[in-house]
Amino acid sequence: MALSLDDIRGLFEQHGALAYSGEPVTQLEHALQSAALAENEGASDELVAAAFLHDLGHLLNRFGETPTEQGIDDLHQYFALPFLRPVLPEAVLEPIRLHVDAKRCLCAIDAGYFGRLSADSVRSLALQGGVFSKQEADIFLSKPYAEDALRVRRWDDLAKEANRVTPGLDHYMDVVGRVMNASAIA
Repeated sequence: MALSLDDIRGLFEQHGALAYSGEPVTQLEHALQSAALAENEGASDELVAAAFLHDLGHLLNRFGETPTEQGIDDLHQYFALPFLRPVLPEAVLEPIRLHVDAKRCLCAIDAGYFGRLSADSVRSLALQGGVFSKQEADIFLSKPYAEDALRVRRWDDLAKEANRVTPGLDHYMDVVGRVMNASAIA
């Protein structure tokens, strides 16, 4: 079953107030901040949509507010894909699918990256398979959309600031709607 634009809005309206995994923001605030960071860097609508929707799986597959504290990897990067695949292009879906592996890669290729991770990101990293080896990082970097996934990951890491002002839900729902419409025409 595909998620409609109204379904996505409903998920954010019903569950967006949940805390974002032990961070000082809600799920909705995190999504809005991620998308705003993407938009501020001049990212395409597809990449802004990916930044906005990258954690939608948390809203679909709710294990509680901080599943990592329970030793659970909720596999959120995969959970939303079957629901989004009928309505969004690969340019949105692949950065979502790859954003967890992007964290694993950044830990391998950026000497200071691990030290900047939040406590919850460190817990989830262990549950998600840990830091990539050099070979795993090289394989990841050769994948289509890997660079976009790295960008989403970096925005994800920065999108945890309490009281940051961003455009609202309607603004990013319009972006997702444009991408859905363009995908339906293509």
